Amino acid sequence: VQLQASGGGLVQAGGSLRLSCAASGRAFNGYAVAWFRQAPGKEREFVAALSKDGITMPYAESVKGRFTISRDNNKNTLYLQMDVLKPEDTAVYYCAAGWWPGRSGGQYDHWGRGTQVTVSS
Repeated sequence: VQLQASGGGLVQAGGSLRLSCAASGRAFNGYAVAWFRQAPGKEREFVAALSKDGITMPYAESVKGRFTISRDNNKNTLYLQMDVLKPEDTAVYYCAAGWWPGRSGGQYDHWGRGTQVTVSS
């Protein structure tokens, strides 16, 4: 499966953005999916994940209550709704797909190119 993330941009603190990840190729609904992010000078970190059946894994503590992951298998698209954005959310956001959901990037075989999210204070 090929993935393409979009929807990033510049937003003020407290604002919202919705990221999308369009999938093509093999059946999207057969994959677990996730979002990760990487801030400048930091390691990539887990944000959120969904099983192929739509079961949500616990979010990263830093985004819990502010971010929502969802998928539309009819549209072959993964989403990340980000509300009450903070400057520390600034990062490149990546979508990923794999057989099983998890918090480790190593569990995902397919990655999209990232989309930049910048939150100004």
